[in-house]
Amino acid sequence: MGTPLAAPGLLFLLAGTAGLCRAFFSLPLRVSRPAAPSGSGADGLALASDPGGTLNLLAMVENLQGDSGRGYYLEMLIGTPPQALNILVDTGSSNFAVAGVPDPDVTSYFNTELSSTYKSQGIDVTVKYSQGSWTGVLGTDVITIPKGIYGSYTINIATILESENFFLPGVKWHGILGLAYNALAKPSSSVETFFDSLVRQAKIPNIFSLQMCGAGLPVSGSGTNGGSLVLGGIEPSLYKGDIWYTPIKEEWYYQVEILKLEVGGQNLELDCREYNADKAIVDSGTTLLRLPQKVFSAVVQAIARTSLIQEFSSGFWTGSQLACWDKTERPWSLFPKLSIYLRDENSSRSFRISILPQLYIQPILGIGETLQCYRFGISSSTNALVIGATVMEGFYVIFDRAQRRVGFAVSPCAEVDGSPVSEIEGPFTTADVASNCVSSVSFHEPVLWIASYALMSLCGIILLILIILLLIPPRCQHRYTDNDVVNDESSLVRHRWK
Repeated sequence: MGTPLAAPGLLFLLAGTAGLCRAFFSLPLRVSRPAAPSGSGADGLALASDPGGTLNLLAMVENLQGDSGRGYYLEMLIGTPPQALNILVDTGSSNFAVAGVPDPDVTSYFNTELSSTYKSQGIDVTVKYSQGSWTGVLGTDVITIPKGIYGSYTINIATILESENFFLPGVKWHGILGLAYNALAKPSSSVETFFDSLVRQAKIPNIFSLQMCGAGLPVSGSGTNGGSLVLGGIEPSLYKGDIWYTPIKEEWYYQVEILKLEVGGQNLELDCREYNADKAIVDSGTTLLRLPQKVFSAVVQAIARTSLIQEFSSGFWTGSQLACWDKTERPWSLFPKLSIYLRDENSSRSFRISILPQLYIQPILGIGETLQCYRFGISSSTNALVIGATVMEGFYVIFDRAQRRVGFAVSPCAEVDGSPVSEIEGPFTTADVASNCVSSVSFHEPVLWIASYALMSLCGIILLILIILLLIPPRCQHRYTDNDVVNDESSLVRHRWK
């Protein structure tokens, strides 16, 4: 971290007057590698357990472990004989992939040579994420989920042979389970996704739900916080109150429509299209709440304006510094509530999901016996608003693919010191909001690929024509004389390859 600590002086800086915190101590934070503190109404869809059938939803309760800093993972058995691996649950991608060779940052990998049921498809695949990427080979094998649906199923699986910033130090998972739509699957949407295979083979309802229980806990702690991935239904014990649904706008990511944001009950007063630029998605594989730059700046200004802290370093907001308080202090009382309004299934209504500071002012590092340091659980984004783990840890989230909607309900595990840290309220009128906050022109990744391939083909055709024209002997050839000059500064041959 760089700077030696002087505990007595630090405690003095942390002192406040009249109930206000006038100053704080900060440390550099390496948020790019969050592996360790030193480095950084379902309408009748499988609501009840069926112990004698394919689905036993209660058996899937607490089948996840992890934390918001490094993700939540599920144990899976792959191949014959089975090899046990921990698989990261990611609703923001669509490929199922596991480490296929030893890696210094993973403790286990899937050895295809030891599985008699593995079949290679011989197709190379590369997947890039907002952080990290990997390259591997597609194949198929059988999987079982010890705390999941009964039975074994044949699934498309990519074995990761090379990766960059994908497996990080300290992670306890060995692969990734992409639960988004096949439109995002690589190398093409023809690759059947993991969940589509389960729906087809196990005949389960086309719905899953997710609970992540890390509220108020260190984002890079023991990595053993609880959680639940319920495949094929909704488990009533995992939520309180009503489930509020918002439509899925497009079936690629789980894209939703956000109408407005409030900080401390005050509307940011931005055009609602700003919140959806260029998409708003629900993604369990993203650790933070990510906001488009304009929205992020407005949120930071509003939090700074309404909080009880008079001065704050810009490094805290950008993620480069930690804020530290005495362990006896609870800094959450100094910060406001953050609310996100989502369009209801009835488009004339909305509802809001709210997170208290316990979810976005996140404990990350303890220093000695006296100090606890926190990070800001919100960051800026260049291409999306992403409802990541910072928000999702407050709710039981239902991905109802059958009815093209995402549901939110208050999670019983979203409590700190016995008090809930998330809320859902509604309905509210949408009379003051545009009828459509999502751009009608949506350049999805597959569309961009098609456009890029078309442009490359066009360029290839033009280049081929030019080569043919150069090779064909001209009918009338000009013979240069001493008076003819070729100016290299304007020569196409010279500048064509610059």
